[in-house]
Amino acid sequence: MARIAGVNIPTNKRVVISLRYIYGIGPKNAEQICEQVGIPAERRVNQLTDDEIMKLREVVDRDYRVEGDLRREVAMNIKRLMDMACYRGLRHRRGLPVRGQRTHTNARTRKGKAVAIAGKKKVTK
Repeated sequence: MARIAGVNIPTNKRVVISLRYIYGIGPKNAEQICEQVGIPAERRVNQLTDDEIMKLREVVDRDYRVEGDLRREVAMNIKRLMDMACYRGLRHRRGLPVRGQRTHTNARTRKGKAVAIAGKKKVTK
């Protein structure tokens, strides 16, 4: 089991896919890292040598902002928007969609489970 940037990456997958398990590394960055270290695309994590794992670890730590640092930076950016009380900050504070999506219908991911409102009962005669 290889451990890079504090994350145990899966051993039976290709290196390019396994690197994506690290927060802040996507498909493009994973390919760039493998290219820098000189690991072929079809190589799997369990086939890596200790030296290659060390090189991967060094490249990720040196060149990329990942995991805790990146999460902290994103949280600070959101907090800054909320402190400024700008429109995006208010949307974050209220738990509503931030990027202009409609909220009349949908938006359930941001708003949470629908809450039933006690309305008027229909009177039958």
